[in-house]
Amino acid sequence: MNATMKKEFAVEGMTCASCVSHVERALGETPGVAKASVNLATEKATVEYDPAAVTFEGLVAAVDEAGYKLLPESKEGDDADALRKAREVRALWRRFAISAVVGAFVMLASFNVIPGLKDLSDKSRFIVLFAVSTPVQFWAGWQFYTGAWSAARHRTANMSTLIAVGTAAAYAYSVVATFSPGFFERGGLMADVYYDTAIVIIALILLGRYLEATARSRTSSAIKRLMGMRSKTAIVLTDGNEVETLINAVKIGDVLIVKPGQRVPVDGVVVEGRSAIDESMLTGESLPVSKAQGSKVFAATINTTGSFTFRATQVGKGTALARIVALVQEAQGSKAPIQRLADQIASIFVPAVIAVAALVFLLWLIVGPSPALTYALLTFISVLVIACPCALGLATPTAIMVGTGRGAENGILIRNAEALEMAHKVNAVMLDKTGTLTLGKPRVTDVVAQDIGEHDLLTIAASAERRSEHPLALAVVQRAQELGLALKEPQEFATESGLGVKAVVDGKAVMIGNAMFMAEWALHVDGLDDRAALLASQGKTPVYVAVDGKVRGIIAIADTLRPEAKEAVAEMKRLGLEVVMVTGDNEGTAKAIAWELGIDRVLAQVLPEHKADEVKRLQAEGKRVAMVGDGINDAPALAQADVGIAIGTGTDVAMETAGVTLMSGDVRGVPRAIALSKATMRTIRQNLFWAFAYNVALIPVAAGILYPVFNAAGGVPDSLDFAFGDKGFLNPVLAAAAMALSSVSVVTNSLRLRRIKLS
Repeated sequence: MNATMKKEFAVEGMTCASCVSHVERALGETPGVAKASVNLATEKATVEYDPAAVTFEGLVAAVDEAGYKLLPESKEGDDADALRKAREVRALWRRFAISAVVGAFVMLASFNVIPGLKDLSDKSRFIVLFAVSTPVQFWAGWQFYTGAWSAARHRTANMSTLIAVGTAAAYAYSVVATFSPGFFERGGLMADVYYDTAIVIIALILLGRYLEATARSRTSSAIKRLMGMRSKTAIVLTDGNEVETLINAVKIGDVLIVKPGQRVPVDGVVVEGRSAIDESMLTGESLPVSKAQGSKVFAATINTTGSFTFRATQVGKGTALARIVALVQEAQGSKAPIQRLADQIASIFVPAVIAVAALVFLLWLIVGPSPALTYALLTFISVLVIACPCALGLATPTAIMVGTGRGAENGILIRNAEALEMAHKVNAVMLDKTGTLTLGKPRVTDVVAQDIGEHDLLTIAASAERRSEHPLALAVVQRAQELGLALKEPQEFATESGLGVKAVVDGKAVMIGNAMFMAEWALHVDGLDDRAALLASQGKTPVYVAVDGKVRGIIAIADTLRPEAKEAVAEMKRLGLEVVMVTGDNEGTAKAIAWELGIDRVLAQVLPEHKADEVKRLQAEGKRVAMVGDGINDAPALAQADVGIAIGTGTDVAMETAGVTLMSGDVRGVPRAIALSKATMRTIRQNLFWAFAYNVALIPVAAGILYPVFNAAGGVPDSLDFAFGDKGFLNPVLAAAAMALSSVSVVTNSLRLRRIKLS
């Protein structure tokens, strides 16, 4: 297969979990499709396919063959999608309202309590009910009949099949009773009609779908809020003039001005001015962040005080906000592993229900109370209606949508449902020290010189480190520049990752690094090792400097701990997690920092390329490991971990590799992300339990299992007469109400995640 592309398409016509499996199978079996995932909650299909092997039209044909409709990507984007869904919701309400009014009329007329109809004969009254019911039966219920027909044409069955067969059976029975009552009377039965049952079932199911659709729209509220923050216009400086232009017209390199109270229109770098910007929509942190020349600013953040100009570096889909929205949408459309169980059951559930309903019909037709045909029909309809697997299909995706949206509101970006599910299983967290537990801005604290002046030692070391981008090297250079030392350009420069650097400065061979680096080149540190140990015990990193083969001194460097790091570690321990710190520092320095933070297990002097090996060792101990890091050298370990968590202030490589990104850089986001995962998975389990328990408990009731119970007890109590009649058979109308309620309850339970407290 050639290079594949991944696209998301809206799907129309899905109503339950079995629909999802049908669409997935149709797409997955299409030649050229590598992978297809369908989400009932978002009503979208994510398809990875080879455009050289299959076209969009080919995908449409495959989905159409399965009885559903695949829509093209909208040029208007999410706004058009929202409008389409709003139209669908309004149509559902209109159909429900009319069918409910007609259903109420028909029900009252069936009980013969409507003035003007009471004096009519049964036959005349039945004809009136037929005339009133028929238009609504096929107008309001048309979507069920077309859905069932499409499924039948492709030898499948879905929720529409159950509703269509059930209501059609009630309607057909009533039509025969209306126009050929002799058919029943010849068998000694009284001809009766169930137009009200068919209409009210349709009305209740439409009500359930309407409530479900409106509740589902709230599951994506986090995305809507983020998208609503986008600026529509921007002020561009052109030849010294302020020109207001549409946001889509802004180009990379344009210089823009932002005034107090305005939103930053695109991503960029401050050119002139100072301000404080509210970045809470990106990071979840409420305190404004100071900005000055050279500071990065991000689209949709709010300028609180001063005015400033900045140069655009990212526009459109390249902005941080757009990437966040895309990431959350991808996560909401993804499928958690736990969903596979529901999908497997749903694929065989509907055919099994139809078989059970048919067997129940035959059973009561043979052994049921008189009139047997009536009770056989009632149980047949009840089983079909009550068993619709809507709740099963919504149990997982609705919780995933709300959970990932809630995370985004708190600066926790979750790449996919698999990462969200896996995070709750984590029992060990490996934290990279630099940039994760520390601010990643080390400073020189001590210079210990031997047979050389301190400034001379610092000058040589800083000159050698000028070409290095390592944080410790930058600290040495910065300190030399602060002291005004004259630095020289190294004639040669080479680095050994995790150990140190070699350079030639002014004709002198210079080596700078840790004790392992010195030992590798047989350079003795006698006379300085005690001082190095003392510095390490204070949480500082001792760096040896050798000139022309002799160690001349130590430069001690310390990185400031993040103020929230200790609280974060304590919270992780409270969650029962084993906390491990990994660092390239020597053991003394590492233990000093770990002691200050309350971390018991330390992995010191670990080279960058060996961090992934340390993750493997923890996994070999039976641990589910979350790796937290921020740098390029953390990427392999992030990928190896069960869950990779990237600090958002770090590199793009780390963020691309990780399953979770903490936008604020606040390490307290680690326990928050795990707590969010636990809450989401708890909600999914609750949803699946109730979806399964509902069917397991109510299908037998709908099948008439209570008939012998009530019969043995002397009859149905008057208080339960409406629900079970006089024999103990469930009223199909109540079966429809229970089915609709199950779907709404699952979505409502998922919405509780919006109120979960993460901090």
